[in-house]
Amino acid sequence: MRTRTLHAAMLLACGAAGTVLGQQGHPLTGSWHGVWGPPGGSDPMDLTVIMDWDGTAVTGLVNPLTDRARFRNAELDSSDWSVRFEVDVRNTSGQTVSCVADGRLDRLGSDRRTLAGAWSCEGVQAEFHLTRDRDY
Repeated sequence: MRTRTLHAAMLLACGAAGTVLGQQGHPLTGSWHGVWGPPGGSDPMDLTVIMDWDGTAVTGLVNPLTDRARFRNAELDSSDWSVRFEVDVRNTSGQTVSCVADGRLDRLGSDRRTLAGAWSCEGVQAEFHLTRDRDY
């Protein structure tokens, strides 16, 4: 009886450890890579976004190694998994301009979930498509 109890406890512990190790955190949290550009995919530009959700607020950076723009006014609506964030970036003339990204998370159960939507900057509408990087 004692051996069975010990085996059952070990199996339960192993199962719980596998569940914990398999977790990937909040669906929004992580680094994301993709492109943005005019509708139709002509002449896309590389885009890197790092996001975090602390339980109350979305924070993040766009192109953290080159242009490094911090999110402002970021929002997540978990009822439909829509995401909105604003960033101030420099245009080709070196002037600071405000850009807005409105997108929606998809493939939530995948470790390669996606975020896609509209990117608006200086009155120009574009599309963006991001894929979350794997944790391993």
